[in-house]
Amino acid sequence: MPRTINRAGAALLPLLLLVAAGCSVGPSQRPAVAYHDSEQQVAPAPQPPKPRPVPPLGAAPNDALNWQDCTDQTRAELGGLPPGLTFSCSRLLSTLDAPEAPERGTARNALIRTGSGRVPLVVVGDVGGEPGTTFAARMATQLPPEIRNTFDIIGMDRRGTGESEPADCVQPQQREEVLGFDPRATQRPDLDRLLESVLTASQECLLKLDERLQAYDTWRTASDLEELRLELGVPRLHAIGRGEAGRLLTTYAERYPGGVGRFVIDGAPDPTRDSMGQAEYQAQTAEQTFDVFAADCVSRNCPLGPNPRQTVSDLVERTRNTPLPAPGTSVPAGRVTQAVLQGLSDRNGWPALAEALAAGNRGDGARLAELTAPLVAAQGVNPPWFDGDLITSCNDTTLRVPPQRSSEIAQDWVNRFPLFGGVAAQRVVWCGSWPVPQQPLPTPRRADLPPIPVITTAHDPRTLALGTDHLADELPTGVPMRWQGAGHGAITRSTCVTDAISRFLVQGVVPTEGMACPE
Repeated sequence: MPRTINRAGAALLPLLLLVAAGCSVGPSQRPAVAYHDSEQQVAPAPQPPKPRPVPPLGAAPNDALNWQDCTDQTRAELGGLPPGLTFSCSRLLSTLDAPEAPERGTARNALIRTGSGRVPLVVVGDVGGEPGTTFAARMATQLPPEIRNTFDIIGMDRRGTGESEPADCVQPQQREEVLGFDPRATQRPDLDRLLESVLTASQECLLKLDERLQAYDTWRTASDLEELRLELGVPRLHAIGRGEAGRLLTTYAERYPGGVGRFVIDGAPDPTRDSMGQAEYQAQTAEQTFDVFAADCVSRNCPLGPNPRQTVSDLVERTRNTPLPAPGTSVPAGRVTQAVLQGLSDRNGWPALAEALAAGNRGDGARLAELTAPLVAAQGVNPPWFDGDLITSCNDTTLRVPPQRSSEIAQDWVNRFPLFGGVAAQRVVWCGSWPVPQQPLPTPRRADLPPIPVITTAHDPRTLALGTDHLADELPTGVPMRWQGAGHGAITRSTCVTDAISRFLVQGVVPTEGMACPE
């Protein structure tokens, strides 16, 4: 800002200049300072860019993709469809861009589309969950009619998942060993057995995938989204990202800010914490969500008794040494814990989760095996979820935890998070033998983006509310919202949130910053 010189200073200035001139040994080499009306002229500080307004929906796309009807396959996968809802499928070709072959190779991503609108709306979910096409199709059946009538809802299987050239490189035995591993193991010799299984899995994937191995990551998936935008022929991409996919949308925004349309982030990892911090957060939020599940269970007089936490804890303890029998498989303690994590994600499925755990308590592991089956075994055309989750997670982080720290972390987290600390600590050491990525994910910093609603769920078993709040704070144009409910993601689960997001996507009405929706 201009600095004003007072009158006394102005009167003394000529005298000071004369004195200085008399003492000088030669002409000054400094540039002259211009004065005007007793004020020094100072260049104004550069102003940060202003957020862009909400982008228009845009004209009908000039779609270059070859779509084919796949309604029957989708109906079979989802177990039914609302009347009149049809689906079509296609495949996106983009550049693989492996570290060993930059800007070369081809990646092939499976796509699905539904809706009667002409404006594309891309829906993406967690890389460790159901394939993106299935996730988008399922969400489309639950979205309000005004969204389906305005948009073509598009889902994409992310690299190495679903039908997008799935990784499918881990031997079944290793999947079973890693996901079924004792969640309460804390001693180094025991944890070394887990590390051996993970190392074997990593080596199998390296041999099978070769240069493609390090090309399955969020950085390059962002370029797949940009290629999708170009193939759809639209100036901007409108998108919803749930959970870990929120990081995919922020990565896209940093790399391709001009392509950002109406983005919505429904829960997301904390951008201020590394992968160890993320895993610790997940253990913490899973414990908190389980307490909400337990209270709900007791209120419904569910079959887990008056103390569901103790019942489930005892079940985990028993299955550490004696897995539950199930058709074609068995359910050790690790898979019991994984089943609880899967079940906590959907509030509507909590009664079924309680029944599955009660059956396990009676010695029948069939229902718990069903909950975890997609993690370890192919389901129809879809490969096991574990492989793509392992590869992308390890490619997305530069942190490598040495084996000697595994026992220390496990002891700490099992003590603090009795049900879920062990599996979270095990995830941290999964990547110990993995190549360190050359390209870390960017921190969301751009201030020239449009408003982006960021929705926090109070009790989300996968993303701690505080972590999503941190993303809303870090994202300069983030608009924080909060749902007081439980489950993974608020859109389609909270009427209040869904209505606000519908107004944003369809009409361009930005939600009130900090708005809170009741459970």
